[in-house]
Amino acid sequence: MKASHRISHITGGGSDGWGLFYRARQMVAAGLPVTELTIGEHDIRTHPSILDAMDQAAQGGHTGYASVPGTHALRQAVADRIAKRTGVATTPDNIMITPGGQAALFASHHAVCDEGDRALFIDPYYATYPGTIRGVGAVPVPIAATPDHGFQPQAADVAAQADGAKSLLINTPNNPTGVIYTCDTLDGIAEVCRTHDLWLISDEVYDTQVWSGTHLSPRALPDMADRTLVVGSMSKSHAMTGSRVGWVCGPPDMIAHLTNLATHTTYGVPGFIQDAATFALNAGQALEDEVGAPFARRRHLTLKALEGQNAVLAVPVDGAMYAMLDIRATGQSGESFAEALLDAENIAVMPGESFGKAAAGHVRVAMTVADDAYTAAIQRIVAFAQDQAAKKQ
Repeated sequence: MKASHRISHITGGGSDGWGLFYRARQMVAAGLPVTELTIGEHDIRTHPSILDAMDQAAQGGHTGYASVPGTHALRQAVADRIAKRTGVATTPDNIMITPGGQAALFASHHAVCDEGDRALFIDPYYATYPGTIRGVGAVPVPIAATPDHGFQPQAADVAAQADGAKSLLINTPNNPTGVIYTCDTLDGIAEVCRTHDLWLISDEVYDTQVWSGTHLSPRALPDMADRTLVVGSMSKSHAMTGSRVGWVCGPPDMIAHLTNLATHTTYGVPGFIQDAATFALNAGQALEDEVGAPFARRRHLTLKALEGQNAVLAVPVDGAMYAMLDIRATGQSGESFAEALLDAENIAVMPGESFGKAAAGHVRVAMTVADDAYTAAIQRIVAFAQDQAAKKQ
């Protein structure tokens, strides 16, 4: 018996590009001291007050089936948050709660793509994007955002692939690059979507982690609210990665369709977890700032460690919990550099190629270990790169 082609080819029939991550985990399991700077997992846990709210809700009996589109209280809290942050009128009818941002991405593509449709996405990309698109039966089409343009997608490049496509997936603040798309970039993308009748799926899970510049939700641009699905999550903003609470924000008729999809798939999110998320959102900005503060500090530590040398250059670290490092001066690919770094220094970083062809010659560093250990790791990465660059000459 064989698995379906769709499920067996989610990764395109090949590697998902994360071999180094798995090798680093095997080294850790074997007892080796590896500094892991690979995935976006906070080094702090969910705040005790959120866990207390979760426990109270569970102990209070909210453990049965919850409303499939989400509790009214959480949908209202999400709608209020979005309206306040974007200036776009938003009600609970615009919101469906999902089991994390990944489920929201999957549901959104199901909502707008039929079997065989072309679905555009920006390269570099979060590792699951092409597999998510394949998983709904659509055809993933990458659009390169290159280092020459600061990893800002160019409207002309999107337009060149837009004829006959159904959707475009973007992510700002961006994982893996840490780049925030400018107003000009988003204006150009919005114009392409309007001209070519594309749905825009906007992954904004890092919208609270903005260190330089301003985050703009494209749903706020003219004539975009009715063709944009915004994906959000509690994972990054509130260190609730394991709780699996996300959402889709979109036109009410599309939310109704997504609710029907959820009825036949996930059947919602546990009520006690939704109650904890409602508490967290209503706790206000101070709690989100507390979660984001370590990454703001480590951004500064990164830039400081890179001063006075040219072997490692930083892509602008404007947002999110990552730094994308340009190591092309070493003459190596991101993959070969990361493999050699792991062997020589027991430091695990993600090769840029894990996130698409556009990030070749780069590595992504997750700023997710304690400040002192992080600083030491960045300094060792720089020293290693300098040594590799010197050997190249």
